[in-house]
Amino acid sequence: MREQIEGSRAIARTVARCRPNVVAAYPISPQTHIVEELSDLVRSGELDRCEYLTVESEFAAMSACIGAAAVGARAYTASASQGLLYMAEAVYNAAGLGLPIVMTVANRAIGAPINIWNDHSDSMALRDAGWIQLHAASAQEAVDLHLQAFVLAERLSLPVMVCMDGFVLTHAVEEVEVPLQEDADRFVPPFVPRQALDPDAPVTIGAMVGPEAFTEVRYLVQRHLSGALHVLPEVAYDFHRRFGRRAGGLVSAYRAQNADTVLVTIGSAAGAAHEVVDQLRGRGIAAGSLAVTCFRPWPADAVRTALAGARQVIVVERAFSPGSGSILGRDVRDALPDRTEVIEVVAGLGGRPVRRAGLLRLVEDVQAYRIRPGRLHFLDLDRGLLARATAGEEGP
Repeated sequence: MREQIEGSRAIARTVARCRPNVVAAYPISPQTHIVEELSDLVRSGELDRCEYLTVESEFAAMSACIGAAAVGARAYTASASQGLLYMAEAVYNAAGLGLPIVMTVANRAIGAPINIWNDHSDSMALRDAGWIQLHAASAQEAVDLHLQAFVLAERLSLPVMVCMDGFVLTHAVEEVEVPLQEDADRFVPPFVPRQALDPDAPVTIGAMVGPEAFTEVRYLVQRHLSGALHVLPEVAYDFHRRFGRRAGGLVSAYRAQNADTVLVTIGSAAGAAHEVVDQLRGRGIAAGSLAVTCFRPWPADAVRTALAGARQVIVVERAFSPGSGSILGRDVRDALPDRTEVIEVVAGLGGRPVRRAGLLRLVEDVQAYRIRPGRLHFLDLDRGLLARATAGEEGP
């Protein structure tokens, strides 16, 4: 049943329908409402047979999930921004141990300066941690991806990070369909762990590995994560068959077939991109858009196929690598033939809106050759503010 509900609470209720055995909670904006709602659901008995742990830090939250998953419990947590970085050591350990933990990341900028609003600097900073990383374009897709995340994590014995834009999706109230318990039960099977610590059959996990085997261990991480590219579309297809709506998978194309210019986005900017594409199509311009749902493992073949006919690809992302350049744009560029123009654009940092008007001007500037490939472009820069901040500095 569809209802008007805040994004965070829709996520909490969906997670509860997946029947986690352990929820490790440490609040940090903008994910706080998720763990608060889960606390209420446990207290009221709506989420039963669940151990709700109020831990002392984000590092402790992931450590508790590691311990829970290692003994065969379905484990969940949520984090954001500096909290995600604080648990980084444990995030890497969860992947290295092959533990099927699900975590919501309510994407938020990383300081300094302190900023509580949305961009993707936090999850992008942990893109090499070995987790499956899924990005939601809407609150409804975030709900649907959480259902799929538990299935993926447990089928593959890999941790899954579901990323949703902080405040933009977590705190907005909109019409969302939260799954009924019986529907969630039919889609998310009971957890049967691939490995579980047992006092009657003791083993050691996470022990030190020396040079004689460490490369092979890391090779297996790469192999298992890459293998997920074949499973994600299967789970998305099964979801569509059961719930009647499309969500998940690797990428989502909108009017991209036979498009000459394609906007590539990740997260909630997809909505604005779709509307800009409709405007451009109304002018007779062959435009399309592509939303990246699965950022890790990187779906190079799916991106290449979706963008096969494009002459210009404009990648719009809410993060970048200082001193180097684009993150998402570089992955897209590497997936495409050299003849394709890839323009890498940073937008929406620290909560600045990615507006339709800005994207429309961006496409117009690219088509008029005012913006060219090869240099990182920052959308909607305040040139006056930059002039004051750099007064007296020598230019490059």
